Amino acid sequence: MSEPNTYPATSMLIAPGSAGIVEPKKAHFGQPFTVSCGRILPSIDIVYETYGQLNADKSNAVLICHALSGDHHAAGLHSADDKKPGWWDNYIGPGKAIDTNHFYVVSLNNLGGCAGSTGPSSINPETGKQWGPDFPTLRVRDWVESQRMLADKLQIAQWAAVIGGSLGGMQAMRWALEYPDRLRHCVVIASAMKLSAQNIAFNKTSRTAISSDPDFHGGRYHEHNTLPKRGLAIARMIGHITYLSDNVMGEKFGRDLRSGSFERGIESELEFQVESYLRHQGDVFSESFDANTYMLMTRALDFFDLAREYGDDPVKAFAAAKCRFLVVSFTSDWRFAPERSRELVQALIGAEKSVSYAEIDAPQGHDSFLLPVERYNQVFSAYMQYAAKECVSQPDDQHQPQANTEVHHA
Repeated sequence: MSEPNTYPATSMLIAPGSAGIVEPKKAHFGQPFTVSCGRILPSIDIVYETYGQLNADKSNAVLICHALSGDHHAAGLHSADDKKPGWWDNYIGPGKAIDTNHFYVVSLNNLGGCAGSTGPSSINPETGKQWGPDFPTLRVRDWVESQRMLADKLQIAQWAAVIGGSLGGMQAMRWALEYPDRLRHCVVIASAMKLSAQNIAFNKTSRTAISSDPDFHGGRYHEHNTLPKRGLAIARMIGHITYLSDNVMGEKFGRDLRSGSFERGIESELEFQVESYLRHQGDVFSESFDANTYMLMTRALDFFDLAREYGDDPVKAFAAAKCRFLVVSFTSDWRFAPERSRELVQALIGAEKSVSYAEIDAPQGHDSFLLPVERYNQVFSAYMQYAAKECVSQPDDQHQPQANTEVHHA
């Protein structure tokens, strides 16, 4: 049994159910990596974390694919004094939906990211400078290929499940098409087979906010010892507006004031609570996230179209898939609306694949997939408990389920 990357809790601050204190690792791949656009990266690094223990036959490994602003730190804490757990700590850990008592969980920072994996802020070995805007354009398939390389390095021949929300769900779907024999379950949460025109428009507006910042310098801001904080902050504000539902924003902030009053003559000092919230989110994000990575990630989102190379027929796209699917959507998510998930489910049914679908009544908008929503947790946990039962030595032909479509509305 391999040694886990999760350590016992050593502080009363670490809550029950936590994955504990975890340590990021870095995998180096010295061979050239050919990107889908045709350009070549001479080598790549992928930063990742693991939670739980890999079993003897390596059948219990789960891959977590992150969304736009995510990274490798999906669960647990980096130190006993760390006050910020991983971004999916609600669902990864002992006794949680992705139960580390049963699963060996691998979460990585995608290629092109800014949390340690090779990306625009990394050094280009040919120039000795940061890649910046010269970093190759990426597609979702490039992330899947680099994840496949990491799986090989970890000697994981088949994932028990590949799981992702939003942009992460797109990666999970691509896995089912590119490497159908290498996953038994595909979990797609609050995602879509392609972006709507409205979503593309939001992404374009966010990129324009960044590129219009005088400190952006065409993406070469590091050479000018500056950062496009204003543009990146506005981009984050736009994102947050789309991730939350109108009802939640109304309940959380309403028209309450953070400062000032409605008295005549001093309206310029007035700030609504929602304005303060967005400003804070934008400021924090602009200090921690790389603008070129944001540009790269949103373009990859825009480019993704699962059925494009299959004559725009999603049924044909899924024809070669062999895994079971769980698809989850949320009623108040207008960024990735339930209609998009239903389209995915209909394509899977048309391709005679095994699919379970849950449409969760939740008011939190697109961010619901990150938050502790009771019904969502019940559905997610039940499905993963089912997947855990398969994590024993079996002949390869028993890993391939027969078509059995189950559609549930929750």
